[in-house]
Amino acid sequence: QVQLVESGGGLVQPGGSLRLSCTVSPNFYALNVMGWYRQAPGQQRELVATMPSVVNVPEIGTTTYGDGVKGRFTISRDNAKKTAYLQMNNLKPEDTAVYYCNLKNYRRIPGRPDDYWGQGTQVTVSS
Repeated sequence: QVQLVESGGGLVQPGGSLRLSCTVSPNFYALNVMGWYRQAPGQQRELVATMPSVVNVPEIGTTTYGDGVKGRFTISRDNAKKTAYLQMNNLKPEDTAVYYCNLKNYRRIPGRPDDYWGQGTQVTVSS
């Protein structure tokens, strides 16, 4: 069973930075998309950022950011470590939410991916 383990959340002041990590175990398929979504109290879960395992495969898309984080957040990944990172800079109170790691694991293309979620990590931006 695939599991996603997140770390790096916490409390930070406005303007501060945090880095989230998400590690997949035991493994993922060669074609996959890892990403981050967030959910604030009373709100729907929304896209933060996603990044495919390889480029130039249209079926799995390209690196994508939600409108509210462009220019402040950066997603990256280390496929050898099976880990994705989310560097969050210039944090704002409205970034406060539970952040969830997501893996879309493509057994074959075309086809629907297997979808996995982490347990979530709390990010609170407050003075």
